[in-house]
Amino acid sequence: MTKHKAGFVNIIGNPNVGKSTLMNAFIGERLSIITSKAQTTRHRILGIVNGDDFQILFSDTPGIIKPAYELQASMMDFVKSAFEDADILIYMVEIGEKELKDEAFFNKITNSAVPVLLLINKIDLSSQEEVEEKVGYWQEKVPNAIIYPISALRNFNVETIFEKIVELLPESPAFYPKDQLTDKPERFFVNEAIREKILIHYKKEIPYAVEIDTEEFFEEKNIIKIRSIIMVERDSQKGIIIGHKGAGLKRVGTEARRDLEKFFGKKIYLELYVKVNKNWRNNVKQLRKFGYKD
Repeated sequence: MTKHKAGFVNIIGNPNVGKSTLMNAFIGERLSIITSKAQTTRHRILGIVNGDDFQILFSDTPGIIKPAYELQASMMDFVKSAFEDADILIYMVEIGEKELKDEAFFNKITNSAVPVLLLINKIDLSSQEEVEEKVGYWQEKVPNAIIYPISALRNFNVETIFEKIVELLPESPAFYPKDQLTDKPERFFVNEAIREKILIHYKKEIPYAVEIDTEEFFEEKNIIKIRSIIMVERDSQKGIIIGHKGAGLKRVGTEARRDLEKFFGKKIYLELYVKVNKNWRNNVKQLRKFGYKD
């Protein structure tokens, strides 16, 4: 009888290197927001991949930054925790990148007691020579890592890495039921779907000043009825989100509803409201409510 393996595979790296794209490629579901804006992942999102004799718990973390306010400090706490419970670390870099924005995190990688897979992403934007040069560069910089050039977007080398992860997993019973995809509740994905549309359609500070709170989620036989609040920090931001004659808010609602119908496989009725919640990003009580603090 083959022994069962299970473990936590935590993905870390600078903002916007493709961590969420990779995780979604592994899982086959869009659990993490993917946009071209930096810093779109705010939480640690757990995605679960099950096989007959293995269970992989992938964790996508926020990109590593120097925190400017309380929310970002909480985001970096999620990254710290990713080092603590990893059975395998995936350190992801972009083809043109030189180092991690935080030296203490970098030292943790080079001194890691668990296996490190260093993935050089976005090689579809590069040449063979540059790829070879970068592999050499990172081998010197992180001698304890197994290095793979990849394109998460084009699915290049993703399967090979997946097989390597299964090989490196420790023997262990499953941590979660085998039919479970994630540890996040349904409301979390509603919030993320709405937040993704705001990231796509609004500029400058707006997307980063927004938090979503889904107040109602009623699932009936053929429909899910949802009521969500878009929280902003200032009155001026509220006006921008709503848009001329409500057009902005309507677009966000329509597009989020479409994605959620695909995700839940059911008809969705989505009500959206915008509220001002002054300075929530620096308010510890508010951050706890939104799941950024333990």
